[in-house]
Amino acid sequence: MKYTLLLTNRCNLACSYCYVGRSNLDMSPSIARQAVDFAFESNAADETLNIGFFGGEPLLRFPLMREITEWVESDPRYEPEGTRFSVVSNGTIFTSEIADFLEQHHVGLVISCDGAPAVHDTFRRFANGKPSSALVEATIRRAIERFSQVPVNAVFSPRTLRHLPETVEYLSSLGVRQIYLNPDFSAEWTQAHIDLLSEVYGRIADLYVDYYRRGEPHFISPIDAKISVVLRGGYSPCEQCRMGTGEFAFAPNGDIYPCERLVGNGDREHCIGNLQSGLTGPPVLRHRAPGTRLNVECLGCELRSYCMNWCGCSNFFSSGYYNRVNGFLCASEKATMAASMVAFETLSNDEAGVNFFEHLGGLPLTNSYRP
Repeated sequence: MKYTLLLTNRCNLACSYCYVGRSNLDMSPSIARQAVDFAFESNAADETLNIGFFGGEPLLRFPLMREITEWVESDPRYEPEGTRFSVVSNGTIFTSEIADFLEQHHVGLVISCDGAPAVHDTFRRFANGKPSSALVEATIRRAIERFSQVPVNAVFSPRTLRHLPETVEYLSSLGVRQIYLNPDFSAEWTQAHIDLLSEVYGRIADLYVDYYRRGEPHFISPIDAKISVVLRGGYSPCEQCRMGTGEFAFAPNGDIYPCERLVGNGDREHCIGNLQSGLTGPPVLRHRAPGTRLNVECLGCELRSYCMNWCGCSNFFSSGYYNRVNGFLCASEKATMAASMVAFETLSNDEAGVNFFEHLGGLPLTNSYRP
């Protein structure tokens, strides 16, 4: 179960592809307490309680984030082994005080960085137009000195797709070993971009193999995720999108959404309730296409069980419907699968004898952990 608190809509960056509406709205301590109570009351007894801090830039509200964490840990319903904290930051705010707190309370830090300066600064600049890459790189280096795991999320667009392998190399050069590559699904992807996917993902798969052969395994999300899901026979129900049932996001004003990516500018298009009045029902039906749950072509596809066709927010941003897959997502999943299987077969037959036991157990991150 995942509960994401948007601590603020404020952000010191002005990323052009951001899907969160920018405003001066901050979450109050009262709303935050209600969100924590909602999480404890809604969480299934047999599921991990995942509490995420998001924004805007959540570390602009570090005092509130610290307070919320301490509330959770002091609650009689709190179970240390069954609770996870995380914060997603743009990497421009990082102090020793923040690092100490994250380490002491086991709050996972995820940093957003789209690649080397020329790529990163294409979209991720400060509100005054100045580039943010130098500060983000410094934060990544400092974080890696403190924590054994520092996942980095890189968003790519039609303008930066060709540079994706270089992004992997750049992040690796900084010491990053957990790399998440995510497309901007709201972008205008053309057939020309789709035709590039196999080449780009193939180059990333080559890097993945090379890192293993050098004794420096990396977790690279498109590759590892597909290897893991194939070995396990497909995505399990708990891994698939459970918008509004296993995943909730809380806007600063207390409105409840089925996913943090759907909070948007606060127009309540995807709103499913409020912390004071409760849930009002499933996401609005106008975003669900009639008929079958998926595209007709998906129903007979042999890759269906291994495809992220179930991701409601990705589908919405690319097709306008929670339950419709567009051509880019389909092509991306197929290209990722092909590249991942090449990497898997290469390493399985390699002299290094990679066995992928961690992937079979659903823990593909394990090989990339630092001691």
